[in-house]
Amino acid sequence: MLRRLLQLYIGLSLYGLSTAMFVRADLGADPWNVFHLGVAKLLTMDIGTVMIITGALVLLFWIPIRQRPGLGTISNVIVIGLAADAALSLMPTLETLPARGALLVLAVIVNALATGMYIGAGFGAGPRDGLMTGIHARTGWSVRSVRTAIEVSVLLIGWLLGGTVGVGTVLYALAIGPLIQICLPWFRHTPRVKPASPAEVVS
Repeated sequence: MLRRLLQLYIGLSLYGLSTAMFVRADLGADPWNVFHLGVAKLLTMDIGTVMIITGALVLLFWIPIRQRPGLGTISNVIVIGLAADAALSLMPTLETLPARGALLVLAVIVNALATGMYIGAGFGAGPRDGLMTGIHARTGWSVRSVRTAIEVSVLLIGWLLGGTVGVGTVLYALAIGPLIQICLPWFRHTPRVKPASPAEVVS
């Protein structure tokens, strides 16, 4: 249990770090962070604060689709935003394009590792992923269709609000799926199976 908790919170913290890296690279971000950046610019708020508020609001949509949050869900709402703001306060702004490009690539890799860690810990989906799986369960629509519809919607809204869309957005879309597929088995929690007793073997 302790190992899983450490994995959960390290993963969520790294996810917040990857968000800060996308922001500092300033070459485009994943759809949800484009949305967060757009709202943050509109309301002149820290992106971490916007992430926390957005996560809490998304949880309200869980009610009609009868999703139940877990420890990982609530932690996701709070920890990622706090970690993103903390990382941004320590991370300098980069001026050169090669440095920003390298930071962008690293952001995608860190994001995949973080996703594998917090999902693999097995404490429940984040609010955004839970919304996707809940809609899929209630409507029967494919996960791919639901995820695409949600992410295209938040991307467009974020872009209209002034969020940064660019090569990083495309790179994330192409690379994140395969990277998570590689990373998730490294961190997936598998319950220990109790060895059968001699009597159970005989029977």
